[in-house]
Amino acid sequence: MTTLAATLIGVGGTLGGTLGGAVLSQRVTREQNRRADRERAEDRHERAQETRRDLYARLNTAARAYRAAARDAVLAAERGENVEPAALDTAKEAWSEEYSQAQMALAKDVLEVASTLNRALGVGYSIVKQLPSSPEPQRSYGRARDWFSGPLSDGVYLLQVTLRQDLGVEVEPDFEATRLQMLAALDSARRNLEHLLASEQTHGARSA
Repeated sequence: MTTLAATLIGVGGTLGGTLGGAVLSQRVTREQNRRADRERAEDRHERAQETRRDLYARLNTAARAYRAAARDAVLAAERGENVEPAALDTAKEAWSEEYSQAQMALAKDVLEVASTLNRALGVGYSIVKQLPSSPEPQRSYGRARDWFSGPLSDGVYLLQVTLRQDLGVEVEPDFEATRLQMLAALDSARRNLEHLLASEQTHGARSA
């Protein structure tokens, strides 16, 4: 009996040790898998964030360059210099390319700002193109300067701050109210300018 008991104890100990080792090994494997999953998820998140940061940086740069090119064209025309359209057209195309790509990736509130700015930039482009045929050049120059240094400048700034807020670079608790207020002001100014330009074109056509 003693020998049998010793044998059973030995077998039980061996089996227990084997089973315990297997359970421990499974736990270690599961923990390693979970850790690997977390690392892969963090890596995917970081890559997505990096892609978004790059997109936002390009979009912001393109908007600023477009506004600057249009403003420079207005100042050059006012000084009586020959305006080279290539610089403005290049800036316009660069913005259009970045905006087109951003439309597929921007969050709703960010897209709202970018879309409103896109329309405002388009009106600014029209202003510059109509300067040579304006019946009242000085008034047109003044209006163009006011547009690019006022509402459109505010719009470009709004895009920049909105992008930084979305990335978490800046966190302003009351920003949403500010964003909506600035967005409404830009859209209203753009519509008023469009109506004014359309009215002048109609009047000019009738006069001709």
